[in-house]
Amino acid sequence: MRIYTRSGDAGETGLFGGRRVRKDDLRIEAGGAVDELNAHIGVCRARTTGEVDDGLLGGLQADLLLVGADLAAPEGAPRVGPAQLAALEAAIDACSARLPPLRNFILPGGSDLAAALHVARTVARRAERRCVALAAAASVPPHVLAYLNRLSDLLFVLARQANRAAGSAEEAWIP
Repeated sequence: MRIYTRSGDAGETGLFGGRRVRKDDLRIEAGGAVDELNAHIGVCRARTTGEVDDGLLGGLQADLLLVGADLAAPEGAPRVGPAQLAALEAAIDACSARLPPLRNFILPGGSDLAAALHVARTVARRAERRCVALAAAASVPPHVLAYLNRLSDLLFVLARQANRAAGSAEEAWIP
């Protein structure tokens, strides 16, 4: 099987069901941002040496494939739902419990892994914005927006955890 099809050379791509849309369609933009986020989490996985749970990151990548499927075929049964949201919230709570409370905004950065997690966090926020734009014009399964919102929160606390594990100080933002 060839990887190239030539069917997208004119700036269109196919959705589930065969409908063709422009590659700058809101649904394609939203799915592309989710795909980019998944790739950034893959970079984080490649950089971790135990500061964060690789299994957790791998699970997030699997979930993001479900989010992408929900975006590509919104009329089907949702693949992302309350169970994934509960898992994100449990991971956020567990990670936060091991970290000192925030007293200031912090600048993104620190260790290499923490910086990569902060980049993934900002890409999650962009994916969320793209999905909000899509939801204003078309159908988006109900838990997609909440999942992306919660995921960006988890990536933030994971970045803090990575800095703590690496012995990197968090740099407070002092206006």
